[in-house]
Amino acid sequence: MIGVSTVIAETKTLSTYIQDRISEFSRSQKDVARYIVDHLDEAAFLTAEELARRAGTSSSTVVRFSQALGFEGYPELQSSAIEEYRATVGGGAEAGGRMLFSFDHSEFEASLGTDHANLEETARKLTQEQIDGAVAALAQASQVVVVGTDQMAFFASYLRHTLSLLDIRAEIVTSTAGPSLQRLGRIDEGTLLITLSSGRSHALLARAMKLAGHRGARTLAIADATLSEAVEGAEMSLYYSSNSPSFLRSNTALMALVHALAHGVYSRDEDAHRDRIRAYKLK
Repeated sequence: MIGVSTVIAETKTLSTYIQDRISEFSRSQKDVARYIVDHLDEAAFLTAEELARRAGTSSSTVVRFSQALGFEGYPELQSSAIEEYRATVGGGAEAGGRMLFSFDHSEFEASLGTDHANLEETARKLTQEQIDGAVAALAQASQVVVVGTDQMAFFASYLRHTLSLLDIRAEIVTSTAGPSLQRLGRIDEGTLLITLSSGRSHALLARAMKLAGHRGARTLAIADATLSEAVEGAEMSLYYSSNSPSFLRSNTALMALVHALAHGVYSRDEDAHRDRIRAYKLK
């Protein structure tokens, strides 16, 4: 019988093998799958307990997920993660890449260095087609509705603020309270629905995506997991990396992505926006 390690080595990487089988896993196992795919550099070196903590599940789930893939246990899965890391991410360093920070001086420096790496990883995983599509959808929408719960509520509010400076009407939905749901009720064919998620997406995001589909609205998911349930239901998606050595996920790349989208809209017609921006005395 051919082992799973042999299949992976001969046909695909661990990441693609997981993505091809994502529908087979339980909800908690999907959390592990998403984290490994989007944080391969961490999965290659973390213990099962630490990986479980960062994926928001239990170490037993990590072990069961490894076995569901066909490995004897987590150490075998980790070996495949290390091989992929060496062949892809690690290969860049061997080819002469130099890290901005040494990571061996302080936790402060490690945090800054990880944020720098998050920006690079985000830029590397986004395609020009994805960016152009998202910018065009923002510029052409008659209204924008941004959905973000918990810590994502701040970024939903900030995105609304940046869009308002460009004279784009935007509303935010941050909870299941009455006023927020009323804003969802105003979605129509001219609306662009944007969902923001970090880790496991809130049920409200899936509800909003389903409603947007019924109303014929366009949808854009911005998430730190390429296999997120919110991404699966969206017409367009943008990924950002949120790796962090801290107890919190990093949102540096998400903030940069919000700025980049706003600048993309501004750059489509600088003459039309220049006087408005000057009036706000932002620069």
